[in-house]
Amino acid sequence: MSLLSVSGLRGGYAAADEIVKGADLHVEAGEIVALIGPNGAGKSTLLKLIAGLLRPSGGSIAFADHAIAGLGAPVISGLGLSFVPQERNVFGAMTIAENLEMGGFVDRSHAKQRMVELYERFPMLAEKRRAAARTLSGGQRQILAMAIALMNAPKLLLLDEPTAGLSPRAAEELFGTIVGLNKSGVAILMVEQNALEALSVS
Repeated sequence: MSLLSVSGLRGGYAAADEIVKGADLHVEAGEIVALIGPNGAGKSTLLKLIAGLLRPSGGSIAFADHAIAGLGAPVISGLGLSFVPQERNVFGAMTIAENLEMGGFVDRSHAKQRMVELYERFPMLAEKRRAAARTLSGGQRQILAMAIALMNAPKLLLLDEPTAGLSPRAAEELFGTIVGLNKSGVAILMVEQNALEALSVS
């Protein structure tokens, strides 16, 4: 059975605003799946429906053998699915360390150990741990946003436009980070406008 199985999913931001109209999608354990398409096609809305930030109006979502359609984001996150939005994905006034602590809120018993592991994986975060998140570059901020999501030790990471607004070099480095996360055992479902790069790693 797929790690994530979406069937006939429908929904949007209001009952009369159905943006996603019968989406089917499957992600296997260990995969990187790229979801590409034009602006306004409903890609980000689909991720929010899966993550529990929006309530579906129809269809089904199964994640790790659990039916999750209609469950709230905290419950879904607790099952091992983490979502990194495109914007407002870090707390700018808080330090890097404080941002990671926020990511560990769902599972506080393992938060300190996970912070140590993430500092080892991302030395830049360790070096800047006392700096405010707003001082980071765009690429560094995206790494912090993913690290916040990784504090929950997810089986599946949903990434919404991770390279949006980044320079070509920063985007290339971030794709390398994404591939590295996947090789460590995290499945990834990624919405990405940079179609050629996304397809090359998925």
